[in-house]
Amino acid sequence: MKKIIAMLMVAAMVFVFAACATTNDPEVKETVNNDVADTEDVADTEEVADDTADVMSYDEYVAAELDSTVTVETYVQAKQGWWEKDGVGVATIYTQNEEGAYFIYEMPCSEDDYNNKLVTGAKIRVTGTKAEWSGEVEITDATYEVLEGEFIAEAKDLTDKLGTDELINYQNQLATFKGMTVEKIEYKNGEPGDDIYVTLGYNGASYDFCVEAYLTGADTAVYTAVGELNEGDVIDVEGFVYWYEGVNTHITAINLAA
Repeated sequence: MKKIIAMLMVAAMVFVFAACATTNDPEVKETVNNDVADTEDVADTEEVADDTADVMSYDEYVAAELDSTVTVETYVQAKQGWWEKDGVGVATIYTQNEEGAYFIYEMPCSEDDYNNKLVTGAKIRVTGTKAEWSGEVEITDATYEVLEGEFIAEAKDLTDKLGTDELINYQNQLATFKGMTVEKIEYKNGEPGDDIYVTLGYNGASYDFCVEAYLTGADTAVYTAVGELNEGDVIDVEGFVYWYEGVNTHITAINLAA
C-alpha cells in the first residue's frame, strides 16, 4: 500500500512540474504570445478586408444590374439641395472619383451633415440601389459614410463626343463643351425663377442643356448669365453630363467664346 501511495505522489509531482514548465518557461510563453499576436493580426486584417470587400470599381458599377445593391467610394462635387421627404432629410448629390461619376438621388442625411460634412471634395462611401430614370443611371435608397480624403474633378472637354455613342460613357461627369451656338432659351413655366431650358447647336446638330434651379438657382451668377444670352451667341459651357431622354447637361458655368 505504501508503495502505491509513493508512486502516486511521484506521478503527481511530475504532472505539477510539467504544468509549471508549460506556463512559466520563457520560450513556451513567447511561442504562445506570438500565436495570440498572429491571431490578432489575422483578425485585424480580416476586419479591414471586410470593410472594403464590397467597394466597386467604376467598371464594376457600370456592369452591375439595375436594382442590384452597389457600393462605391466617391467624392462630392456639387449638391442639388436638401429637403425633407416624409419627415426624413434627403439630399441629391453629384459625385465623382478618378474613374467615373455617380449621381446620388435623395440620400437620407441630416441637414448638419449636408452643410458641414458633405462639402465639395469630401470622400464618401455610398451603398444603395442602382436605378435608372429616363436614361439617367443613379444610386437610390443610399446610406453613406464620410471618409478621409479629398478630390475635386476638373472639367473634361467632351466637345468631340457630342453626337456619338461614346458620350454616355461620361454620364454625370463634370465636362466642358466649346464653341456652342445658342439656338433657344426658354424658362420653365414661362418666367425666371425655375429651370432654364437651353438649346445649343454644334456642327449642324442641336443639343439640350438645362440650368437646374435646384443646383444653380435664380440667385446665382450662371442663372443670370444664361438668362441674358441671345440667339446666335457662341459660348463655352461647363456642367454635369446628366441624362434625360438623351444628354441633358446641367449647366454650372458659361463663357462667351473668344
